[in-house]
Amino acid sequence: MVATPILHHLHILTLLLICSCSMHASANTTTTVTVPCLPDQASALLHLKHSFTHANLPSWRDGEDCCRWEGVACDAASGRVISLNLSSIDAAIRRVDPALLNLTSLKILSLSTTRISVGLSSLSKLPSLSSLELHGSSSWNPAGPELSSVGDIRQLTSLRLEGYDLSWSQTSWIGNLTGLVYLRMNSCSFTGPMPDQIGTLAKLTLLDLENCNYTGQPVPSWIGNLTRLTKLGIQGCRHPGSIPSAIANLTRLEVIRLGNNSLVGKIPQSLFAFPALKVLSLKNNQLSGHLEDIPFPLYSSLSTVEINDNQLTGHIPKSILQLKHLEYLNLESNRLSGTIKLSPFWRLEKLFFLSLSNNKISIADEEGGDFLNSLPNIYQIHLASCNLTKFPGSLRYLDKVSVLDLSSNQINDVIPSWVWENWKNQLESLNLSRNMFTALEKFPSLVHMPNLTVLDLSFNRLQGSIPIPVTAMPGKVLDYSNNNFSSILPDFGRYIRSFYLNLSKNKLNGHVPSSICSASNLNILDLSYNNFSGSLPSCLIGSGKLAVLKLRENQFNGTLPENIREECKFRTIDLNRNQIEGELPRSLSNCQQLELLDVGNNQVRGSFPSWLGILPKLRVLVLRSNQLNGTIRDLDGDRGTINQFPTLQILCLASNRFYGHLPKGWFNKFKAMMENVNEEGRVLGYYTNTTHGFYQDTVTITLKGSDLIFTKILTTFKAIDFSNYSFDGPIPESIGNLVSLHGVNMSSNNFTGQMPSSLSNLSQLESLDLSWNRISGEIPQVLTSLTSLAWLNLSYNNLVGRIPQGNQFLSFPNSSFEGNVGLCGGPLSKQCETTDSTASSALAPPEPYNLWQDRLDAILLFAFVGLGFGVGFASAITFRMFCHIKGLDCKQWLISCILTYLHLQYIATRKYE
Repeated sequence: MVATPILHHLHILTLLLICSCSMHASANTTTTVTVPCLPDQASALLHLKHSFTHANLPSWRDGEDCCRWEGVACDAASGRVISLNLSSIDAAIRRVDPALLNLTSLKILSLSTTRISVGLSSLSKLPSLSSLELHGSSSWNPAGPELSSVGDIRQLTSLRLEGYDLSWSQTSWIGNLTGLVYLRMNSCSFTGPMPDQIGTLAKLTLLDLENCNYTGQPVPSWIGNLTRLTKLGIQGCRHPGSIPSAIANLTRLEVIRLGNNSLVGKIPQSLFAFPALKVLSLKNNQLSGHLEDIPFPLYSSLSTVEINDNQLTGHIPKSILQLKHLEYLNLESNRLSGTIKLSPFWRLEKLFFLSLSNNKISIADEEGGDFLNSLPNIYQIHLASCNLTKFPGSLRYLDKVSVLDLSSNQINDVIPSWVWENWKNQLESLNLSRNMFTALEKFPSLVHMPNLTVLDLSFNRLQGSIPIPVTAMPGKVLDYSNNNFSSILPDFGRYIRSFYLNLSKNKLNGHVPSSICSASNLNILDLSYNNFSGSLPSCLIGSGKLAVLKLRENQFNGTLPENIREECKFRTIDLNRNQIEGELPRSLSNCQQLELLDVGNNQVRGSFPSWLGILPKLRVLVLRSNQLNGTIRDLDGDRGTINQFPTLQILCLASNRFYGHLPKGWFNKFKAMMENVNEEGRVLGYYTNTTHGFYQDTVTITLKGSDLIFTKILTTFKAIDFSNYSFDGPIPESIGNLVSLHGVNMSSNNFTGQMPSSLSNLSQLESLDLSWNRISGEIPQVLTSLTSLAWLNLSYNNLVGRIPQGNQFLSFPNSSFEGNVGLCGGPLSKQCETTDSTASSALAPPEPYNLWQDRLDAILLFAFVGLGFGVGFASAITFRMFCHIKGLDCKQWLISCILTYLHLQYIATRKYE
């Protein structure tokens, strides 16, 4: 019975505990409940959607929680919309619908205003709106009142404008937003300087102006008025001038980003003195002078110093090596000098990125030392062009390196085995190119490096078998070019996961292993300048999966596959200097992306492949030194196609077996050569999105009397080479329509007739070679208007008359005109008739025909009488009748004969005496 009260109390305690737990659980449940979107909020949003001309908003459906709709965020406790982001939604918003004003709790709004014409001013009625993002289009000029009305939304604390051309509107409205704390303006254009009104926004803590064009205006001095700034970014705005001294007033700055401008002068020491500064980025400017010592470096908060790509000189200050918070240091591409030891950098415990590349410094390496006790967790090391002569041994102690660049040094050594032994699990990029490495220490033919995406061993002296990394990730670059490698694993293709493989300029020979067909990720393949032989693996061309295939200067033979797939992705095919036979396969017309086709110096047969004219992007066509034959027919006759070769800019047909006349209008089809553009143009090639950057196409054509290798082909460069054929007849006048030509070579043919005066239309022409033809007549005087002409060869033709004088013609040597017996005047030694005699002859009236006939009879009789009266009289009558019957003008010929006769008579008389 005693236990009964105790049990009773225990029962009560248990009930209290259960109630307490239930109440606690209930309280927790209450705080985590999310209120769904309120009906009036959903209704407003749907009304807003219907105001769009069209909208791709599949999630915005009646009856569903609007807080889960795309671009919408709600307050969890109230179910009211607080954020609306429509900047990236495909919707044609032409006005701000009044329904938006029902979202009274809206704090953040992001809109694309490209097509909005009215309604922005109404946003001032949203009482809670504090953050506004407006995305325009820099190619479209929004109406002036549209943005000026933003100045009425005075409750804003954050404003971001992106992609606006403000050249045609006033920007004074910015000064009305006195409550702004954050101001971002990206990709905006101005006709004048940065708006002064920004300097009056005293509450600003963040000012970010990126890729805004201020048309050559310096950074304004009023920047020093914004004393509350903690983050200042003015990047890519093309600002010239120096860094304003007023920036020293901004003592609260934590981040300074002034990169990608045109700033000059010294870096103010005050920038390093800000006590709270963590990030200093001044990259890609023209800053010069010495780097000053950092005041009190031990107390500095600097973690990022990015001053690469400037013109800084002198030594690297030792105070930089005392920044104990330093994580990122980039000093590359300056003119810094002196000898640098690596060990002090290894004492910076937080350092994870170091780049000293492309300066005038010399690196001294120490393997031992106290730095081994506190090594940094450094991931990236860039020491390109640092005058290294040996592989830095201290690197072996850094166990987290993922990116190493030692390119462009003078390292004459073996590549140590610890590179792939110590770092094989984390190494992502290894660039040892442009050194003098001779071998790889203990490097197996296959090495497991699961994270490796870039391996560049190019431009060394490496020999033997090519090492192949076995990686688990799709790679980017494998470059073994310009070495002495002589072999490769037969099944190497199984392990190639990169999209760029360059084996060019080695000593590889034999057949290309068929395993190359297994490299399914390959996009760019370069096997050029080796000794490969045999037929091409059909997969390389037939599959059409590659974008770039370069096999030039090998010994490949056989024919090209006929069945190139319709999904062909080729942009470049270069098979120059092999032994390819047969005709070009017509299935090449499936390669609609093809820009360059070079099959020069092979044994290709057939007629001119006019069917290639349907390729819409073909820019370079090289067919030189093959066995192509036949006549060149008018392109109008090919399939009835109107636009033939619409983008062709370089056409080389030299040294084949073509013959006959060129059709009169043949050149009229090359539309790209007829466009007279003054822009610089883009470089022909392929963007690789790797450390190799841009892959450039190359081509060899004969210009200025030599075979020129163009390692960079601009889309504005235009040239034709029709040399070493048997073309005859006149050069078509239509060549004058190719007004953007830079080079013309039609030498060593049988062209006749006169030089087309239309050549004077080629205002950009730099090289003209018409030598070794049978062109007659005079050189057109109008060709002196070709002021860009730097090289001219008209030698060994049948040209006559005075060589034009003036402009470029005054600079051409004698060799430009030799072999034309009828030419006279400078630079030839043969002088033309004097101006007076020529003028008097030109002004003298023509003699009557009968008078000339009478004189001719008398002269004939006189000339031949020396033969004896009877014989002379008969000869004179016979010659007179011959000229009459043949209709010949015998005047010039007769005068020459008479002078010769009198000269012989004189010699005979002298001899007799």
